Amino acid sequence: MKRLLVTGGLGFLGSNFIRRWRAHYPDSPVINVDCLTYAGGMDNLGPIRSSPGYVEFRTDVTDVRRLRNMWPKKPVTVVHFAAETHVDRSLLDAQPFVETNVIGTHLILELSRRFPVERLIIVSTDEVYGPTPPRRKFNEAQALNPGNPYAASKASADLLALAYQRTYNVPVVILRTVNVYGPRQYPEKFIPLFITHALSGKPLPLYGDGKQQRDWLWVEDFGEAVRLLVNARKPAYPVYHIAAGNCLRNLYVARAIIKLTGCPDELLRKVADRPGHDRRYALNDRRFREEFGWTPGTNWTEGIKKTVDWYSNNKKWVNRRLGASFYEYYRRQYDWRLHG
Repeated sequence: MKRLLVTGGLGFLGSNFIRRWRAHYPDSPVINVDCLTYAGGMDNLGPIRSSPGYVEFRTDVTDVRRLRNMWPKKPVTVVHFAAETHVDRSLLDAQPFVETNVIGTHLILELSRRFPVERLIIVSTDEVYGPTPPRRKFNEAQALNPGNPYAASKASADLLALAYQRTYNVPVVILRTVNVYGPRQYPEKFIPLFITHALSGKPLPLYGDGKQQRDWLWVEDFGEAVRLLVNARKPAYPVYHIAAGNCLRNLYVARAIIKLTGCPDELLRKVADRPGHDRRYALNDRRFREEFGWTPGTNWTEGIKKTVDWYSNNKKWVNRRLGASFYEYYRRQYDWRLHG
């Protein structure tokens, strides 16, 4: 039976993966290392937190002493989700992104070198490549060219991981994903922000002309891809992509949310764009699909409807997230854009 150590397992991606993993393997031991930042929540895992075989450590991935003390003595498979992920916040203050994404990943790599692991899976992003030209999709050989502090911190972590693989034979696998969406995503992100605002009659602040394009992957399809990678006997490559293949303009996504929520069109407000906003990301994920037999099971139309329905039916979850710290960030990010 596989033993997992998951970092960031109370966040959006990490908790979804643990839920999916435990649904397949209810008795599998899982160690969850999470410092519980603003974007996570204990309710993301529900009853799993009190189930046999689940252990939780409230530890920051930059705390080398505590990480070393709780690190398992027997080999485990490590799935490293823990990260600062919101581009807008990285533009306001890049330091937490360097600390968590670069230094934190370095510590996970060091511990994986000193206390051998079965595999270290690092969850990364399409943003490390910078903007994708029209009608192209980047493959795994594309040079990294990050265009914002968040993307630069993730690219740095990826390069460190590949260096540890070559130098120390740490069994690293990097999984770079397109934008993931679905239930339990913190409302600062584009889709949950627009859904929660549409449901409460608040403005939907759309950056620039809204023609930026992103590929949107349903969160449970993402979790299944990670599950397959954990179970693989010996992955053939150190880097893989996963994608949904539906590159959509932000304006299209916004209008889909307006239609599904029934909110007035006038709530959509085009506001000043953020600095260095990449126009398009697109990944070629043929390598992963052919090796692991994975394909997304939920298309965009179904996924966005299920997402809107979830936020509509889970207002208590939303209200627990919309505290003083969220509104302080929101005012700093959007007030001057909306009100001049």
